[in-house]
Amino acid sequence: MLAARRDTAPVSGSKYSKKTILTDLGILSGSALVFTASFPSFLSDAGWGLLAYVALVPGILIVNRVSLKHSWWYGAYYGFVTYLLHNYWLGNFHPLAILIVPLIYAVYYALLFPLLAVMHRSFPRFGYLAQAVVWLAYEYLRTLGFLGYAYGILGYTQYRIPAFVRFSSVTGIWGVSFIVVLPSMLIAAVLTRHAAGSPAALSSGLRRLYGSAKYYAVDAALYAVLVSAVLITGGIFLRTDYSESRMWRVALVQQDVDPHQGGITAYRESLDRSMRQSNMALATDPSIDAVIWSETSFVPPITYHLQFRPNPETFQLVRRIQDYMARQTVPFIIGNSDAVRVRGGDGVVRRVDYNAAVLFEQGRIVETYRKIHLVPFTEHFPFQRSLPWVYNLLLEFDTNFWGEGKEYTVFETSDGVRFSTPICFEDTFGYLSRGFVREGADVLVNLTNDRWAESVPAAMQHMAMGVFRSGENRRTTVRGTNGGMTAVISPNGVITEMLEPLIEGHLIADAPVYNGSTTIYTRFGDWAAYLFVFAALILSGLGVGRIFRAGRAE
Repeated sequence: MLAARRDTAPVSGSKYSKKTILTDLGILSGSALVFTASFPSFLSDAGWGLLAYVALVPGILIVNRVSLKHSWWYGAYYGFVTYLLHNYWLGNFHPLAILIVPLIYAVYYALLFPLLAVMHRSFPRFGYLAQAVVWLAYEYLRTLGFLGYAYGILGYTQYRIPAFVRFSSVTGIWGVSFIVVLPSMLIAAVLTRHAAGSPAALSSGLRRLYGSAKYYAVDAALYAVLVSAVLITGGIFLRTDYSESRMWRVALVQQDVDPHQGGITAYRESLDRSMRQSNMALATDPSIDAVIWSETSFVPPITYHLQFRPNPETFQLVRRIQDYMARQTVPFIIGNSDAVRVRGGDGVVRRVDYNAAVLFEQGRIVETYRKIHLVPFTEHFPFQRSLPWVYNLLLEFDTNFWGEGKEYTVFETSDGVRFSTPICFEDTFGYLSRGFVREGADVLVNLTNDRWAESVPAAMQHMAMGVFRSGENRRTTVRGTNGGMTAVISPNGVITEMLEPLIEGHLIADAPVYNGSTTIYTRFGDWAAYLFVFAALILSGLGVGRIFRAGRAE
C-alpha cells in the first residue's frame, strides 16, 4: 500500500512571512484572472477557451505546497476573488448578489482546497487524477439544491468546439469538463515534483524539470489519446444529419428593454417595442411560423388581470395585448407573469405570482408554463421562518419572489411543433432541458431577460451553457432574449444565427425540428457526474485515512 506523503516543500506556520503570504495571494489572484479570461468576460466577449486547460495550475501549485491547516483560507480567498471577477456583472442584477455569490464560493473553496491537498498528499503517483475527480464532483454538487449555480463550470469554456459539445450527448457537460480540468492538475503535479527535486541529483533546473515531465510522460500520452478519441467521436460519429428535418421559421423579437425596471412605463415601452418588431418581422416575411418574445416581455399577468382587474391602468395594457393577439394569424410565444389566488392554511387568500411563458393562438392563451427552477435569493427564498432577517432584508431591496412551477410543460402549435420553454436561468441546468425532451419537446425555446446586466459577456456566458443543452439532447435551442444573446443553436450544438446584442431588433431564422434520435445523456442523465461523486467519496475516505495514519505514525 502506498503511504501518504508529507507535504511537498511544506510551509510551516513559522515560515508564513508577510512576503510569502502576499506572494501566494498574488499567485491565486493570477489564477482567478486566468479562470475568468477562459470564459466570456470583461477581457473578451467570447472568452479565450484554451486558457481553461491551464487556468487552475497556479492555484493547484499553492494547494500542493502549503500545509493542510493553511489551505482552507487560501481556498476562501481564491473562491471569493474568482467569482467576484467571473460574475462581476451581478452587481447590476441585485445589490446583494455581487457579495452573496463570491461569499458562497469562498466557503465552497475553503472546503475544496484542503480536500485537493489531501488528494495530493495521499496518492503520490496519481494525486493529480484524484484531484481532477474531486474537482468534477464539486462542479456537480454545487449545481444542486437551493444554492445550485452552474456558472463557472470549466467545460462550458469549450462552447465553440462542436466536437466537444456533441460529446456532451454521452456524458453531459461533466465529461467535457474533466477533459478541461485534467491538464491543470497534471501540469501542477509535474511542477510540484520539479520543485521538490534535489539540486544535487541533477545538474540544472531544466534537467530536473525534464525528469519530472518524463515521470508523467505516459500519463500525458494517455491524455492525448483521450482527447483525440473524444474529438474524433464528437466530430464524426456524433454529428447529426438534420437536413431532412422540418424547418420551423421563427421571428425572435429583441425589444432591448428590461421591463422590470421602471414600473408601468417600462411595461408599456416593452410592449410597444415588442409589437413594433413583430409587425416588422411579419411584414418582411409572411412565411413566419411563430413569433417569440423574451422572458416577462409583458409583465402584468394577463389572465389574472382579465379576471380580477386589480389596477385600471395595468388593465388597459392587458386589453391592448389581448386586442393585438386577436389580430394575429401565427402563434406567439411570450414571457408573461402568471398569478392565482390561493387560500392558505390560516384561511387568508393570497396572490401567488409565477414567472411564466404562454402560447397565444387565435387570440387566446392555449397553454402556460410556470418556471420550475427559480434563482436563489432574488426569485425564491424558502427560509422565511428560519432566517426572517435575511427574508426581510431581501424584501427591503425590492426582491420579487415567485411561486415554483411543478410541471414540465410541452407546448404544441396547431401545425404540430412540440416545444418547451426553459426560462432564463433554467437552461443553465442540464437536468431541466433533459426533462423537457423526455416529455416530448422537439425544440427548446429559452426565454431570457439578461438585459439588466448591461453586459455582453454575461449574455455570452449564459448562451454558452445553452449551446451544451442542444449538444446534450441533440435538439435545437431557440433563444428569445430582450437584449442578448438572441440566437438559434442547431442539434449539433452550433450557433447558426445570432442577433447583435443590446439593440432593438428581430431575428428571422429557421429552427430545425429534429427528433430522430435519443442521446445517452437524455436517457440516463448525469450518470458521469454520479460516478465522479462516488469516486470522490471513496478517494476522500482513503485519503483522509492515510493522512490520519501518517500523522499517528509520526
